Amino acid sequence: MATKSLRDISLDGLWKNNPALVQLLGLCPLLAVTGSVVNALGLGLATMMVLVGSNLSVSLIRNHVADAVRLPAFVMIIASFTTVAELVMQAFTYELYEVLGIFIPLIVTNCAILGRADAFASKNPILPSVVDGVMMALGFTVVLVLLGAMRELLGQGEIFGNMDLLFGASAADWKISLFDEYPDFLFAILPPGAFVCMGLIIAVKNLIDDRLDKASKAAKAKEAPAAAGSKRVRVTGKIS
Repeated sequence: MATKSLRDISLDGLWKNNPALVQLLGLCPLLAVTGSVVNALGLGLATMMVLVGSNLSVSLIRNHVADAVRLPAFVMIIASFTTVAELVMQAFTYELYEVLGIFIPLIVTNCAILGRADAFASKNPILPSVVDGVMMALGFTVVLVLLGAMRELLGQGEIFGNMDLLFGASAADWKISLFDEYPDFLFAILPPGAFVCMGLIIAVKNLIDDRLDKASKAAKAKEAPAAAGSKRVRVTGKIS
């Protein structure tokens, strides 16, 4: 199996094969807890820790695990790193851990993580597997934060609220309020609003992809060389 270049791996994770926008994996926590930027960023960082760690570990043992126990071994590795992420959050960001609740342990069931372990890390060396984990997790986190920002702005008329839950007391003043008196838009805060906002983000990505594809085809058409050799010209017969 030919190993992809690091550039292609990065583009896949961030855009072409983004787990949230293209594969549509891990949507349950993505839609449930992204009511604010701090929630989205906390879940994204925890997911990144698990995804990078599991990809690294799976790549290390890929030639030493029998096919019969491959998936159970992968699940055990992912569960171990999820436990580590839980303990780290309990130690340093306990209040945010309480807010995110059951969705931190549920990282174990995130199809994006098991999918990358089985489809990529189990078939590639360490460096590409780690880069794949970082980029897939980064792409997932970017979508989480973007969705959280949209819902926080529409729902509460502010952004970066409660950032001290993740970054400490020094981040308490990071909140930006766009309106002095903003009536909370409950629909955006609740899960139905998450579906609508997520659909808008996917639609924008598809629109951008379509524009890029058309531009690429137009550029290739302009660069296409003229057919080589002489051309036959009709010089006999009656032309009306």
